[in-house]
Amino acid sequence: SGLLTVMFQRVRLEKPGQVDPRAAEFTLSLLAAMYDRLYQNYTTKNYTIRIATAALLALSGDTLLAKYRDEKSFFHLYAAPGGKVALITCSALRSLLTDLNQMPSIVGESCTPSCVETTTNSCFREVSLDSAIVEEKFMSWLRSDAACLLWLPPCYRFSVTEMVSHQTRCR
Repeated sequence: SGLLTVMFQRVRLEKPGQVDPRAAEFTLSLLAAMYDRLYQNYTTKNYTIRIATAALLALSGDTLLAKYRDEKSFFHLYAAPGGKVALITCSALRSLLTDLNQMPSIVGESCTPSCVETTTNSCFREVSLDSAIVEEKFMSWLRSDAACLLWLPPCYRFSVTEMVSHQTRCR
């Protein structure tokens, strides 16, 4: 809550009049609605910074390539340092997919646990499930077979079109 408040205060200073004063409260409510069911066995409703960051990244107006590949991308958020290169394990990818797929579930479009498992296995098809993959393999898989994340491109396109304005009058 505190981090969200600080984040939205900074944005409100950068873009006066464009951020609702209750944005942090609304965002926290959205996170709770998405993740309470997933983490209902926890005695407290504390979500990790990684989960909140992944959700905010998914909802951001960044390009899909930035969400997938930049230093602050899904890959780097869930990857473990592997010496000179970052690597993502099968269990980390499963966590990423599980966390991200709480977002479409809020509107009744959920991916089943078996879908997450099938999608994870498709990424690790050519390597053993107990190994890890580099970012290039992750990107190649995203472009060809990331069934659980098919909702992200339309979500991005919707966010981009929100800023479009035109001078045409509708009847």
